[in-house]
Amino acid sequence: MDLLEAMLRIRRFEERCVELYSAAKIRGFVHLYIGEEAVAVGVNEALTPADAVVSTYREHGHALARGITAEAVMAEMYGRTTGCSGGRGGSMHLFDASRRFYGGSAIVAGGLPLAAGLALADRMRGRTDVTCCFFGDGAFAEGAFHETANLAALWKLPLLLVCENNLYAMGTALAREHAQTDLAMRAASYGMPAWAVNGMDVEAVEQAARRAVEGIRAGTGPHFLELRTYRFRAHSMYDPDRYRAKAEVERWKERDPISLLTDRMRESGEPVGEPADKELARMEQRIAAEIDDAVEAAERAPEEPVENLLRHVTSTSAESVS
Repeated sequence: MDLLEAMLRIRRFEERCVELYSAAKIRGFVHLYIGEEAVAVGVNEALTPADAVVSTYREHGHALARGITAEAVMAEMYGRTTGCSGGRGGSMHLFDASRRFYGGSAIVAGGLPLAAGLALADRMRGRTDVTCCFFGDGAFAEGAFHETANLAALWKLPLLLVCENNLYAMGTALAREHAQTDLAMRAASYGMPAWAVNGMDVEAVEQAARRAVEGIRAGTGPHFLELRTYRFRAHSMYDPDRYRAKAEVERWKERDPISLLTDRMRESGEPVGEPADKELARMEQRIAAEIDDAVEAAERAPEEPVENLLRHVTSTSAESVS
């Protein structure tokens, strides 16, 4: 039920973001995670609060699964000072150091070397924490991935590399970008354990992530997971989505991770019957109220005053401090 609630929270949050974007309440770029919820929820379930997470620009799901509140994320979407990044990051730059969530990054593959640095820092401090880095199949084609994978394997860094393979790098299909589309096999060439997982099955994702995290904590070095998933929406709210057939999208929707888990729970009889329906209804009501509160709080929250324009941009000179 916890896994189901976490996925539903992400789904309903993003559906509300679509409404708010259409109403011009949210501006800028917005990249939706709808369809990929099992990845964020399953992987985060295997991590501890002390572990670090580095994300991509499609990171609403990662942030919510990590425990950043819907209110803090929504306020950031609105660009308000109560947002998790103080209203300065927006949709693509969510950040919360208190939860060791070291942000989304608008640069494709930009988080990978940062994640390697965090993992190295933890090891040098004698900590047993894991750094988890999410990235897409498009980032796999970037040099930053290969440099990071090589150094992580060479130095046996405590790094979990999570490739969200949703088959498209923006509008470019995987097979048009990679001569060899088995990304797990290619990652294994760096000498790290790597395997592919059904990224639409939250339980399979959690089990694979736990196995990988246990191996990393045991000191065996980095692990790579290729989570084969699919985004039901376009690349971004600006994207007309003309590069894939509607029939393909509908086929993948039949593998919706939320429906898959709900059906499996019903088949296994846990929970069962009318109590399950009532609990599901209560869950939906809880999440709806949470998101309603988040939107109301964002609407009331202040924007940053103009006099703070250079805050966090320039620093006080050493001469004036002395």
